[in-house]
Amino acid sequence: MDRKEILSELKKVLAPYTESKEMLAEINEQTDLIKDLKINSANLVDIIIDAEAQYNIEIDFDAAEKMYNVGNCIDVISEKINKPA
Repeated sequence: MDRKEILSELKKVLAPYTESKEMLAEINEQTDLIKDLKINSANLVDIIIDAEAQYNIEIDFDAAEKMYNVGNCIDVISEKINKPA
């Protein structure tokens, strides 16, 4: 799964938590989850849980702390997906 595919799926994960649907349509790797998408910090936990289910991965606390913008989310998801079993 490449970065573009992950971004496409990530939009679906973020959609229920995003106030600005216009901004969601235009997200890129620099998009900040809290500042740009207006996602509150409590919902970040829900997003991580949803991402784990969507990609069938486990995101540990250290990785979760890095997930503050879209690019970092893609990095974490990509790393977990491509991690050898």
